Amino acid sequence: MSEKPECLWLTTNPSLQSFDQPLLQHLSQHLRIGQWTYYQSADEPCSLEIALELLHDYLTNNDSPSIREASPLGNPGGNRKIHLIGHGTGGLLGLLYAARYPEKVKSLTLLGVGVHPALNWHAHYYVLRQLLPCSRYQVLTQMVHTLLGQQSQGTAQAIVSLLERDLDTSISPHSLYKRASLPPVTVSVPLLVCGSQNDPIVDSQQIVGWKSHLKKSDRIWLAPQGYHFFHYFYPQEVGRVILQFWKGTFTPLLIPSCVSEA
Repeated sequence: MSEKPECLWLTTNPSLQSFDQPLLQHLSQHLRIGQWTYYQSADEPCSLEIALELLHDYLTNNDSPSIREASPLGNPGGNRKIHLIGHGTGGLLGLLYAARYPEKVKSLTLLGVGVHPALNWHAHYYVLRQLLPCSRYQVLTQMVHTLLGQQSQGTAQAIVSLLERDLDTSISPHSLYKRASLPPVTVSVPLLVCGSQNDPIVDSQQIVGWKSHLKKSDRIWLAPQGYHFFHYFYPQEVGRVILQFWKGTFTPLLIPSCVSEA
């Protein structure tokens, strides 16, 4: 049996990987899943294009030695198509890759990526930094509750440290001086878009906004709650939807009646 993964999880926020682990562990019980992680040093430019090139090198050159910024588990290899999945900026990277290299992608699953795909928690953070007369620490403390709901003081302090590291190392296209925007990106591969109804970062309207860009093979699913990291709080529910999508058994275009499609 081949040991090559059938699915590749894309991570561009290595500081926040702990929030992905419950879902990865759940999915790994059902199929082989690899993880591709982009690490950026303080001396490197913040560039999604560089990450795209490295990801393409990895997926194309299966016999090449380990890539500097990529830490895959397993090797997808050659011309095999693979399921791509990512949350936030990792999902944005997968979206741009699937649009450019559809021949490499079997399907794409986006978690917490709206129809305007550059929108992420960094963009909200920088807006708050400009609007509020608060320190970085104070704004990030507020972001903890926005991203994950109410947390204990000790837990919140630990998460603030992770968010600080993510701001310094992520390839998010936003900064204090400029917030990037991208128009909707369409892909020819089957697409699953998942979000949360109580996510203040990528709200339900951003998820439902995908509807006018979907093909017959595509699906939308909204968790009833879970904030921005809904896949951390509900890994089994999210995993069930993803597995059904990959198997072709998840048929409804699920938009709860309480969410407007306008």
